[in-house]
Amino acid sequence: MKRIAILGAGGHGKVAADIASLCGYSEIVFLDDNDAVKNCGPYPVIGKNAIANSLGCDLFVAIGNPMVRRNLMEKLESVVTLIHPNAVIAKNVTIGNGVIVMAGAVINPGTSIGEGVIINTCSSVDHDCEIGNYVHVAVGAHIAGSVRIEDSTWIGAGATISNNVNICENSVIGAGAVVVKDIWRPGVYIGIPAREKRKDMHTESISFGRS
Repeated sequence: MKRIAILGAGGHGKVAADIASLCGYSEIVFLDDNDAVKNCGPYPVIGKNAIANSLGCDLFVAIGNPMVRRNLMEKLESVVTLIHPNAVIAKNVTIGNGVIVMAGAVINPGTSIGEGVIINTCSSVDHDCEIGNYVHVAVGAHIAGSVRIEDSTWIGAGATISNNVNICENSVIGAGAVVVKDIWRPGVYIGIPAREKRKDMHTESISFGRS
């Protein structure tokens, strides 16, 4: 019997549990540090994150914030990668530990995916890309060929990254933005073409989901 404990009993955890079930896990439980959370969908929350290594089962971290995800993964044993059966992944793609690839996602040849990466629903990563650790490629985002994205960067829903672009670590690319040139300074980038968000811009309502 395949058993998995998922850390993080939120919406991302629900999707991870669904993929885990499709991947053959017959027993799925959750861990969460919020005492008020007792269930995640039909699955029970059995304790806090600190007990994860004592459970003797496969583990997966389903937390959107890249810093939190990294901190947890570095303490865990037996972290697995979850890939939805309806994702399309080329044969010569390399994928690190603790990655989730969701339904409808496409990863094309020659691409490398680091640890703790989220390749979200119906997103795509084209040929010969380098995706660093703890990157999130959000729902419907598209990354063209030969792109390099460094650690802990968030690519927002529906964003497009043009080919041969480099994006530095700890960057946030807003929903629907189009990146056509290299980004070398961490920050928040929005618009078409994407440019760095300035304090005087009226963008207070923009949310990138990094909490």
